[in-house]
Amino acid sequence: MASSDAAAQDVSPKAVCEMAHQLPRHAFSVRNAARAGDIWRAFQELAVEASSEVGWPPSRFLAVGTAFVVRKMTVVHHRETPYGEPLRARTWVWRFRRDMISTREVRLSGAAGPLASGTQEWVHIDAAGRPARAPASVIAAFPEHVEDGPITLPDYDERPGERRVTFELRPWHVRMDPLGHANHPAYVDWLDESVSRAMAEGGLDPIELVPVAETVLFRSATHAGEDVTVTTRRVGVTASGAVVLRHHVATPDAPRAAEAVTIRRTRGDDARFAALWD
Repeated sequence: MASSDAAAQDVSPKAVCEMAHQLPRHAFSVRNAARAGDIWRAFQELAVEASSEVGWPPSRFLAVGTAFVVRKMTVVHHRETPYGEPLRARTWVWRFRRDMISTREVRLSGAAGPLASGTQEWVHIDAAGRPARAPASVIAAFPEHVEDGPITLPDYDERPGERRVTFELRPWHVRMDPLGHANHPAYVDWLDESVSRAMAEGGLDPIELVPVAETVLFRSATHAGEDVTVTTRRVGVTASGAVVLRHHVATPDAPRAAEAVTIRRTRGDDARFAALWD
């Protein structure tokens, strides 16, 4: 592995990257609205594009034998978007701690205004998956830039629900990412599937679910064929009536594989949606 050569290649430092983006057709539901998990996939692609633009494409990280993985991500959805809306992205790194933890901001907007805003915390790892200091050329490629952010969840009133919903799954082998584990946007799919099943059982149409915001803290990777359990309960309600749900993702070897909070509303009866969790 020619890691020293790969790390020594030229970079083109750039504080802010701006680019056009198009969400793929499969990112949209039957009511022609992009799913939250697919907004997360878009944010991941935008981070990869920004890294490639300054001289660090995935192939170069592969040659060096390192990678970045997401430790935490928070997204606020300002509105929904239909398929075909031309989008523009703006992204920058505002902090690089201990030469291994990079905090990236991503903003996605269209003609109708801001679509989604996110803060990603990426950890640089070695070939064995351990946190490791990034090469000097990586740090040089991403000069820190301060704008708005970081993104945080909206405020809410605590209103714990008694009901706990459990959703069990086994990730597919054909859905593993280039590092061999479930990609981080898949967790958002799992969280929303848990909520959607509770809605269906309660007589609500899951297609009416609307994302408001979410945050996920990743503690341990999940792999194909593992038994994954998602436990969901209500912890609060926002001033606008959106429901705040707390989720725990567990595997037999990692009882705290991930912890998350999602904020969701419906296009119909938010009070009935909130009552599902009593």
